[in-house]
Amino acid sequence: MYIQQYRNRNWKLGIVVTLFVLMVLALSACSSTNNDKTVEDTTKSSDVKESKTTKTISTINGEIEIPTQPKRIVAEEYLGSLIALDVIPVGAPELTLKNYYFKDKLKGVSDTGVYGKPSAENILAMNPDLIITGNNESYKILSKIAPTIVIPYGDLKNAHEELTYFGELLNKEDEAKVWLEKYDQQIADAKAKVDAAIKEDSSFSIMEDAGKVTYVYGDNFGRGGQAVYQAFGRKPPKSIAEEIMKKQWAELSEEMIPEYAGDYIIMTSNGRTVEDFKKDPIWGSLEAVKNDRLYIWPEERSWYYDPIATLAQVQELTNWLTNLKQ
Repeated sequence: MYIQQYRNRNWKLGIVVTLFVLMVLALSACSSTNNDKTVEDTTKSSDVKESKTTKTISTINGEIEIPTQPKRIVAEEYLGSLIALDVIPVGAPELTLKNYYFKDKLKGVSDTGVYGKPSAENILAMNPDLIITGNNESYKILSKIAPTIVIPYGDLKNAHEELTYFGELLNKEDEAKVWLEKYDQQIADAKAKVDAAIKEDSSFSIMEDAGKVTYVYGDNFGRGGQAVYQAFGRKPPKSIAEEIMKKQWAELSEEMIPEYAGDYIIMTSNGRTVEDFKKDPIWGSLEAVKNDRLYIWPEERSWYYDPIATLAQVQELTNWLTNLKQ
């Protein structure tokens, strides 16, 4: 009986031991799975975090990794588009800091140097995390300071292309959409007023007085070209329209002026008045000048071509055109 009890006890003990071993193995397997899952989750979390802090974009200098949410931008170009998206840079060239249309918004923004010739020393001191420029000649030196995006002048041809591009670049798509909707409405309202006041087939010339020579411009070179040709949808004189829209600018001698002069002339000049042009033998012979269809503004108001400047120029020219005696 004792032997039988001993056997029974050993049998029961064996079952307990076996169950214990199985339990330990099960717990070990669970622990291993959980550990593996933790590592996997951590890895996934790390990947997501990395993808959210930087992104890679294609530029004329190849693919460049930039911050997803840059905090310290140096804007050598396209300052107006950034401001429209409520992005204030840490640095910009002196010329753009003096922009007539938004200079009051740039208090505290540092000077990066001469426009087109940035000071590497100035920019380095700003500790930027992104540099935006239109000049590829300065790419080598700027890209050593921070990720640098070069968008050559003319690649973005109007307010929609600029705001859409920078909205995507800076994760401000919604802000860009809202701004452009308001912009389009204001442009449409202004265009309707101009169309009601000015004949549809009237030609316009965008010019700049440079003393002995005169420059004429297309629709993407400032001086009011964006406002007149893009926003109002007006055209240059037919005989030179194709040429000027393709080349975007031309230098004129005095003899060439009548050929390029439209029914209305938007003139950039810092030193001459309407009366001065009327007294000039060549200018005074033009129908636009004789009929007071010559508008003169200084370079500080005409040179800029960003979306904010364009909208303000549209409003200024609308006031002039709708108050003319027809």
